[in-house]
Amino acid sequence: MTAMSFPPDRGMSRGLLLLMSVATGLAVAGNYFTQPLLDLISRELGIGPSLAALTVTAAQGGYALGLILLVPLGDLVERRRLAVSLYALTALFLLVSATAANGTVLLASTALTALTSVGAQVVVPFAVTLTAPAERGRVVGTVMTGLLFGALLARTASGVLSELGGWQTVYWVNAVLMALMAVLLRAFLPRLGADGVRLSYPGLLRSTVAMFRYEPLLRWRAGIGALSMASFSVLWTALTFLLLQPPYGWSESTIGLFGLVGAAGVLSASVAGRLADRGHVQIVTGVGTVLLAVSWLATAAGARSLVWLLVGVIALDLAHKLVLNSNQHVIYGLRPEARNRINSAFTTSFFAGGAVGSALTSMIWVHGGWIGVCVLGGVFSAGTAVLWVLERITIDRTAGEPPVRQGHDQAVAASAN
Repeated sequence: MTAMSFPPDRGMSRGLLLLMSVATGLAVAGNYFTQPLLDLISRELGIGPSLAALTVTAAQGGYALGLILLVPLGDLVERRRLAVSLYALTALFLLVSATAANGTVLLASTALTALTSVGAQVVVPFAVTLTAPAERGRVVGTVMTGLLFGALLARTASGVLSELGGWQTVYWVNAVLMALMAVLLRAFLPRLGADGVRLSYPGLLRSTVAMFRYEPLLRWRAGIGALSMASFSVLWTALTFLLLQPPYGWSESTIGLFGLVGAAGVLSASVAGRLADRGHVQIVTGVGTVLLAVSWLATAAGARSLVWLLVGVIALDLAHKLVLNSNQHVIYGLRPEARNRINSAFTTSFFAGGAVGSALTSMIWVHGGWIGVCVLGGVFSAGTAVLWVLERITIDRTAGEPPVRQGHDQAVAASAN
């Protein structure tokens, strides 16, 4: 590998940190554009609502495949080249979506856009690698703030731009911005080669799965993250059902604006990161898991009270972000040479939890209504607190034991070649 290493004790400039934060937000935003535009796309392309809705599934499936198949490559190849390539490809696929003449092309381009948009998940550990350990939480919090704002504001931007110039406009705009990000990342990111042992691609994927065996903290934090995301998905999946019916009876556009209350939780990511840097990562996790469970009490009362609903939604969103940031602070400190594989394993579990939460919500809503949904979310949330307590007990008990992971990469490489 000819790429030079970048010593983490050099720190990171504010400009570079801002660039990486904006880049992650723009990358993930493309996965949410179609959601407010399904009816418009269905009418203009002459496709059925069910086929239009498949674009949402295509985005989720493409992103999941990218997490599994592409993110681990950051431990195998030069990372700047990988990030820039993924951003450039995302821009290209967004252009295909902008010019799609039928549903099939839009479906395929949406899946490919989501696949390569995991460049955001390459940038996050990249930022951690460029940062001194004492500032890891602050940097993760800042970059994740950009990523979360991208996901939060994408639907709103999509609706506004579609009114200005049609549903294709948001794809044109994001394609240009992603191309610009590719150029800027190529210009300002340092070259950063892989730190680990040489692995074949099958060996790399096998090693990613094996991280769960060799890293107990990854297992615990992946479980906590999956349950937290499941709870989060329960809320935002069921919220539309609640707000469409009495006593609310809101329109879809008003419901879309309701998502902006999540901004409070997004802004907390940076604060949580700074607390983690000061040695309080376990306190952040503990507070987050307890608040996550308690928030469902207020949310349940929100069935007929907008005030309680707002309190519950803000508290749950804040708690979810606290848990996510503390999880990332812990896992990014495990193995610097395997950071992308660890990130791949964690984020795959994280989004799998969200998928399970959404699927169960639809069934519970039919039979149990809002209270049933709140019980489901409360169970997931309580599970995060239980796992965190069990993690603390287990890790403290095994603190003096030798690590199991010694020689792990060499063994995987030998078996893969």
